[in-house]
Amino acid sequence: MNQRRGVAHLVCGRRAKWLVLALWVVVLFLTAPFASKLSDAQDNDAASWLPGSAESTQVLEISQDFRPEQIPAVVVYARDGGLTARDRARIAEDAAALRRLTDHGIRGAETRGPVYDRPADPRAAQIYVPITMDEKGWQRIVPAVDSIRDVVGGDSAGPAVHITGPGGTSADFSEAFEGIDSTLLLSAMGVVVVMLLITYRSPTLLLVPVLGVVAALFTAQALIYFLAQHAGLTVNGQSAGILTVLVFGAGTDYALLLVARYREELRRHEDRHEAMARALHRAGPAVLASGATVVLSMLVLTVAEMNSTAGLGPVAAIGVAVALLAMTTLFPALLVILGRWIFWPVIPHSGSADPTGRGAWARAGRGMARRPRMIWAVTTLVLAVCSLGLIQLRAEGISNADAFTGKPDSITGQEVSERYFPAGSGDPLVIVADQSRARQARRAVAATDGVVPTSLAVPPGTRPVHDGKVLFEATTTAPSDSEAAKRTVERVRDAVHAVPGADALVGGGTAALLDMDAATTHDNLVIIPLVLAVVLLILCGLLRALVAPLLLVGTVILSFAAALGLSALAFRHVFDYAGESTDFPLFVFVFLVALGIDYNIFLTTRIREEAAHQGTREGVVTGLAATGAVITSAGLVLAGTFAALGTLPMVAFAEIGFAVALGVLLDTFIVRSILVTSLFLDVGPRVWWPHRLSRDDGAAGARRPPEPEEQKEPFA
Repeated sequence: MNQRRGVAHLVCGRRAKWLVLALWVVVLFLTAPFASKLSDAQDNDAASWLPGSAESTQVLEISQDFRPEQIPAVVVYARDGGLTARDRARIAEDAAALRRLTDHGIRGAETRGPVYDRPADPRAAQIYVPITMDEKGWQRIVPAVDSIRDVVGGDSAGPAVHITGPGGTSADFSEAFEGIDSTLLLSAMGVVVVMLLITYRSPTLLLVPVLGVVAALFTAQALIYFLAQHAGLTVNGQSAGILTVLVFGAGTDYALLLVARYREELRRHEDRHEAMARALHRAGPAVLASGATVVLSMLVLTVAEMNSTAGLGPVAAIGVAVALLAMTTLFPALLVILGRWIFWPVIPHSGSADPTGRGAWARAGRGMARRPRMIWAVTTLVLAVCSLGLIQLRAEGISNADAFTGKPDSITGQEVSERYFPAGSGDPLVIVADQSRARQARRAVAATDGVVPTSLAVPPGTRPVHDGKVLFEATTTAPSDSEAAKRTVERVRDAVHAVPGADALVGGGTAALLDMDAATTHDNLVIIPLVLAVVLLILCGLLRALVAPLLLVGTVILSFAAALGLSALAFRHVFDYAGESTDFPLFVFVFLVALGIDYNIFLTTRIREEAAHQGTREGVVTGLAATGAVITSAGLVLAGTFAALGTLPMVAFAEIGFAVALGVLLDTFIVRSILVTSLFLDVGPRVWWPHRLSRDDGAAGARRPPEPEEQKEPFA
């Protein structure tokens, strides 16, 4: 114990605390300028999201030999009563002006159209404007679409004009991601400040954890920026946004646990340095185990086939690791430097009574101790009923039309386009085949159900032949992001794969969606068991038992199912969302299990500590009384930070934020405080099997004996 307390002294010693502060000031001085550059290092092009080995990814890579990677922005003109001669003249003028555009990657010379919905008395027209999507394509897609909009403009007397297609939709997604870091930072910080003020009831104390978390976030962002620039780490808008939420949520949780233990020790020790050393020593194993659980669970994501999921793993792991480091070094050093007054107006003095023993959580624990079996059985039944909402879950992907919480212009344009043109005309299939068998491949595609036979063409600006292969496009009759279009891709692939010697591959936006669905299904089957195994091993090592970890993992799975079921019901009947993304269950599972197990770690490590001196059942009541308030506060903070994802105008983020926040609240108020507590009370000492505590239940009812080093040992 002396050795471990010596490690704590390296953080909060009389001189060490100043050294820790100085080191962090230097780190922040060096890294802060680079933290703001993380958005510049984001890679949001298609390849950063797609499965690396998928057929659509191969087509994307091969097609770059035929032409620069590009997507079309589709300008749609429509008038229900029919386009007038003046409308058609204006459309022709716009097309000529668009052909002269060259800024922001626009390939104006390759503009196609106008194409009318019918030769006589047309009601709508389309113009296809290609935009180059190289490594900077994501950053310039918005100004490119703005340039197109400046040309086509808007005339109240003319036809309705919209910009849609992959280019228009990408621009709207880009605008939704724009400012994601600042939006989430401010939202998460606001939640943390409010919750800390409620929890601590101290306007001075809440500033210290906020400073620690912000320092961790800036340091993590800078480190990730360097890895993205020089080590090939993939960062996109999704992982950058989740990074902010994770660092704020996890970092504040660690701060809450440490402050609670520090406050206890301040009541026992006059010297605040000694109090912090003991707080770090006693709370340290739980905090480290919690951080390790999250970090390792995030790293499991690197085995995913989806590039976006695999890239999120190291980004999230780095963020949580830095948060853990900051909250176990910088944060305690700041607390010790500032002294007891930081707790104003409720300052814990040496010798003052600990209020936890007579609080609400102590009464709740004693109440559950009377009939624990009935309580855990009823709680389990209620959670199981909540999980029945899973039958309402539609994690089959979200179409572009349903991807935004609002309705941007590209979605309106898509709806207008689908009324007059083949639904997949803005986002065609891309087929690559061997030149010697290209004719047979074309015939196979044209004959496939769901393909517009007359749509097969080589897009302008495409090399006719490269390395013995040709490239052509085909239009689906169904909307490109629909399930019907995905089935068409499957049929087209079957048809061209059956052409001998063609070596044909089918890609494009619809094919990419199909491949992403398949990859996500694989990732769910692989990653979820691996995360459970990681959590179980960490719990076994921490608690040195087998029964308790198995019970805890079981409660977390039940909590996840209930959260998912209730969320599905809310999405269907409250928010009226059309569905969930295919990776929604995976992300919710990883975050809920990795973060939700934190509270079980905080509770059970304290129970185990108390059980060694009081016996298991009395230790459960004491552990709940000591940790109930802080864990509840931590759960509210974490739920609030994930709910901040709802400030983004994208359904996928809003759904993840809602489900994780709901799951954390369930875990905090029901699973941890009622289900786990009553289970441990009912199972009793056997919960520690095979550890000796399962056979020798300590001196039940005995008080904790003073530790040798607590007896007038001078602070070193």
